[in-house]
Amino acid sequence: MQEESAMSGYLTTHVLDTAKGCPAAGLRIVLYRVTGAGSEQIAETKTNDDGRTNSPILPADAFETGTYELVFFAGDYLRASGQAGDDPLFLDQVPIRFGMSDATAHYHVPLLLSPYGYSTYRGS
Repeated sequence: MQEESAMSGYLTTHVLDTAKGCPAAGLRIVLYRVTGAGSEQIAETKTNDDGRTNSPILPADAFETGTYELVFFAGDYLRASGQAGDDPLFLDQVPIRFGMSDATAHYHVPLLLSPYGYSTYRGS
């Protein structure tokens, strides 16, 4: 991972497929900034072979404190990996809304995913 300035926050994420016990490669992720006026898409990416993004999804030069939402397109990934099951899928898009209040912090929001459940936490 590239070194980030100690004065600027940034956001990273990754996805692990807990049913298969491996990184979730090729999973589409969209990041929104949430305000009183609604949501604005500010980034879109896919996970690499390690289940991570190739760079921070919100880099230091674009970081602002506030409320954000990551949307993980789990259904597309589950279909592609043969784990989808019948339509409609139990999990399709997984939104995670969270706040970032420290302008100097590294925020890491991972997703642990299976066809019938997920969890997240503030990582490091």
